[in-house]
Amino acid sequence: MNLLMLSDVYFPRVNGVSTSIRTFARSLSRMGHAVTIVAPDYGEGSGQEQHDGQGEFEVVRVPARVIFFDPEDRLMRADAARAVRESLAAREWDVIHIHTPFRAHAMGVQLSRELDVPTVETYHTYFEEYVGHYLPWLPSALGRFVARAASRRLCRGVDHLIVPSAQMGEVLQRYGIATPHTVLPTGIDLGEFQGGDGARFRQAHGIAADRPTLVTVSRLSLEKNIAFLLRVVQRLVARFPDLLFLIAGEGPDEARLRRLAADLRIDGNVRFFGNLDRRTTLLDCYKAGDAFVFASPTETQGLVLIEAMALGVPIVSTAVMGTAMVLRDTHSAMIAPEDVDAFAGQVAQVLQSPDLRARLSAAGPDDARRWSSDALMRQVEALYGALARERAALAAT
Repeated sequence: MNLLMLSDVYFPRVNGVSTSIRTFARSLSRMGHAVTIVAPDYGEGSGQEQHDGQGEFEVVRVPARVIFFDPEDRLMRADAARAVRESLAAREWDVIHIHTPFRAHAMGVQLSRELDVPTVETYHTYFEEYVGHYLPWLPSALGRFVARAASRRLCRGVDHLIVPSAQMGEVLQRYGIATPHTVLPTGIDLGEFQGGDGARFRQAHGIAADRPTLVTVSRLSLEKNIAFLLRVVQRLVARFPDLLFLIAGEGPDEARLRRLAADLRIDGNVRFFGNLDRRTTLLDCYKAGDAFVFASPTETQGLVLIEAMALGVPIVSTAVMGTAMVLRDTHSAMIAPEDVDAFAGQVAQVLQSPDLRARLSAAGPDDARRWSSDALMRQVEALYGALARERAALAAT
């Protein structure tokens, strides 16, 4: 099949949506499909795509401008998007897969109508919970109303929805969205999350081999709830004075989090490492942790939890929305409520018990196997094929 994927975000912008799109593209191209991704141009270097033998696909970059309230992201320019849409309309597509609700959505819906091609849209982001962080001047009730209304309008415009978790599907049903949906998490390429050398990472950054260490991997933004984890660390330092918390990731909340660490007097127990190479230093960073900690309440998937599992890093996490799905029936994680004392208590158990760490670590790779992207992408392939056949049958009548 010829598959067109449209998104308002993609690498070098690092987040779960970018990772999900690349996983789709790599897996489907390895399965023999031709995949084209259309995404914003982020400037110098953003057009240099990786071709590492893990699946070849085409990336079309659209000139874009900075968004004033979210400078990490880009909005594709309307004139440039129109020109790209016209060139795409001259090609043949079997399915159009939309990943974000902005210019990419509009482009995909227009192409679908022009070419009579079925559309799939993945509902990646729980926008109702995000709108208050990005538009703080908007009253909370109004923001939620707008997010729900926009979701209903956008979802009506496509043929089928993919939701990464059953919990997100239930949210859309509460919105009154009747568009058919399939629960299909992206999963991860397990081949990418093997190895890793925690001792090498510790040595490179002057961290003693026996120093108790926690790690999280996340975009640094309000909705990821890293401030809560800093308060957990503050509580733990009383019991583990040399505790170290490693934070891998970048984002608009970094300055506030650094100030909070200083205010809590734990800045000597916290290190920020920015975005690390996913094939090398990120794996080492995961493995450097005695435990992986996570507390985001808005995840539709929680891919970093699966990555930690695959690498055999013990996990302590809340279980809300997508993370509840990932952590259900696992043997590699301790599930804690979003309560500083209770969460810190679970982490303390892991830190002080080598036997518990070993048991959680050993269970991780087995827990991760059910999230293999190759197996999950077979279901995506089947969905695409069914939609294409259905559209062809309608055209023939």
